[in-house]
Amino acid sequence: MKCQKCSKPATFHITDIVEKGKHREYHFCDEHARQHLSTTEETGESAPMGELAKKLAGGSAGAIREPSPADKQVCPVCQITFLEFRKSGRLGCPYDYEVFRDELMPLLESIHGETRHSGKVPRRAPRNTQQQTTLIQLRNELKRAVAAEDYEEAARLRDRIKSIEREQGR
Repeated sequence: MKCQKCSKPATFHITDIVEKGKHREYHFCDEHARQHLSTTEETGESAPMGELAKKLAGGSAGAIREPSPADKQVCPVCQITFLEFRKSGRLGCPYDYEVFRDELMPLLESIHGETRHSGKVPRRAPRNTQQQTTLIQLRNELKRAVAAEDYEEAARLRDRIKSIEREQGR
C-alpha cells in the first residue's frame, strides 16, 4: 500500500476516531505520519503527543536520535549488535543479557518493573549456562560449516552438539 500523500510505501496505518462510531483511516510513509501526528489536518493545531508520535519524533519533535556507542557493541557468541536488537526487539542468545547489561537493565525495569525473573523455568532448559553458551557457539559454527560445504566439520560439530544435549537430558 502506498502513502496517501506521496508514492512511498505506507509504513504507518493510523485510525483517528472522529466521534463515537465514526473514524478515519490514514496510510502514510514515515515523513507524512510524523506530520499528521504533530498537527491535525482540519484545524492546523498541535495534536497531543501520543506514544507513537514520541517514538517517531525520537523523543522531541523532528529530532533524529544520534547513534550511541552502545549501538556498536557486538555479542561475541551470536554476533548481534545492540543496534540490531533495538531494531528487531529480539536478542540473539542468553549471553546478550551480560554483554548489553548496562543498556538492558533500565529497559527491563521500565517494562517489567523488575530485573530478575521469578517464575517457572522450562524443564528442558539447560542447568549450566556455560553449556548453553557452548551449544549456541557450536550451532553457529555448524551453520557456517554447512554454508561453506565443509560437511566433515559439520558432522563433527553435529555430533558434539548431540552429545552435549544428551548430557543435559540426564
